[in-house]
Amino acid sequence: MKKLKVAIIGSGNIGTDLMIKIMRHGKRLEMAVMVGIDPNSDGLARAARLGIATTHQGVVGLTQMDEFKDIDFVFDATSASAHVKNDAFLRSIKPGIRLIDLTPAAIGPYCVPVVNGAEHVDKLNVNMVTCGGQATIPMVAAVSRVAKVHYAEIIASIASKSAGPGTRANIDEFTETTSKAIEVIGGAAKGKAIIIMNPAEPPLIMRDTVFVLSEAADQAAVQASILAMEQAVNAYVPGYRLKQQVQFDVIPEDAPLNIPGLGRFSGLKTSIFLEVEGAAHYLPAYAGNLDIMTSAGMATAERMAERMLSGEA
Repeated sequence: MKKLKVAIIGSGNIGTDLMIKIMRHGKRLEMAVMVGIDPNSDGLARAARLGIATTHQGVVGLTQMDEFKDIDFVFDATSASAHVKNDAFLRSIKPGIRLIDLTPAAIGPYCVPVVNGAEHVDKLNVNMVTCGGQATIPMVAAVSRVAKVHYAEIIASIASKSAGPGTRANIDEFTETTSKAIEVIGGAAKGKAIIIMNPAEPPLIMRDTVFVLSEAADQAAVQASILAMEQAVNAYVPGYRLKQQVQFDVIPEDAPLNIPGLGRFSGLKTSIFLEVEGAAHYLPAYAGNLDIMTSAGMATAERMAERMLSGEA
């Protein structure tokens, strides 16, 4: 089976986990180059031991390698500000290269594979939103396809140990990007995102809470849509699951909620509680926040690669 060549920029936690996923489970993708800026990083050392070409000179070093001419996909697992520069530089040399953005930079359209992945198979740059977005936006979308969603709020709780320097440097971008994507992809009129880094020892698994305020709707239909979406995400993130049953509250017109930025609300409140366990390819199982990002990025690139290899792109 023919495969397309991949380079990963960023030899930290996310990049290294993604490398191992592609090497173990890539159907249409093949690791070619691991790119970093720290010559002593574990990710570069591990890649070298696995026989993958490496450079510690960033994207400049990548473009100077013989392997670059065969690269079809570049995954960027650096930071939002770095991705803006990386995209511009790589595209100035190879305009048709495809970038899968694992930062909150959002140069390209937001992409959550189970919700709108099919719409972006021909894009040259897609943004994987954030870990919280990948976990929760499918649930907002699940409610949205049954009833009009006026407001959705997500709270992503991750183990502090699973948050590397890139994640910590992008906290503001996380909340802004996730909030916007809740609206653009999830279908909510208004979205809000909160991230919590939990310092508990031993580290806790990623947990996500989703509150959705929608027009009145059949609760059985909403629940069925949520359960179907859970299974769809679980197909590429095996550790993704509902933590408990979906909860519903009917908010009557004579006793409405007062929501800041939304005003008086009556209708259906849906509460969804999730957890994401990582596959532990490189990081501990509690780091589901990283696992869902690399899994979503890989699923997106696999779909693109299949289309490219079929000759339809």
